[in-house]
Amino acid sequence: MYRVCFVCTGNICRSPMAEAVFRARVAEAGLHGRVEVDSAGTDGWHEGDRADPRTVTVLEAAGYEQAHRARQFRPSWFAALDVVIALDEGHLRTLRALAPTPEDAAKVRLLRTYDPAAPAGADVPDPYYGSLDGFEECLRLVEAACPGLLEAVQGALNPKEHVA
Repeated sequence: MYRVCFVCTGNICRSPMAEAVFRARVAEAGLHGRVEVDSAGTDGWHEGDRADPRTVTVLEAAGYEQAHRARQFRPSWFAALDVVIALDEGHLRTLRALAPTPEDAAKVRLLRTYDPAAPAGADVPDPYYGSLDGFEECLRLVEAACPGLLEAVQGALNPKEHVA
């Protein structure tokens, strides 16, 4: 089983959105049962809460399923994860600092690095304090990065079939 965890700050906006989109891409690729997808937050402010209603609205309008409860990322999870996807540079730094080993720190990647059209170091902006438009933009950015991430995961699962 290949394990992917998306991480933002509170685990109610960006990371559950990325989780839902990527889970759908995994299913479409016929990898359900081979790839496990989840999400967490760097902070525990919203632990146990459902996704932000605006996240739910945008995901449902785009046809994505989600049943989410926020949780805080734990450093002990690194051992069981293959890749940890940060939604912005702040999360990237925090997660790498939490990593118990250099190998674990190397598992942390910035989501938009999987989007060939994104500039280097590009974040998925936090939509929490804005309008629904920000959540729609967040979805667009997540969707743009997911094909590249899926290709990377497929390459890790079948290294002889994919060229990195």
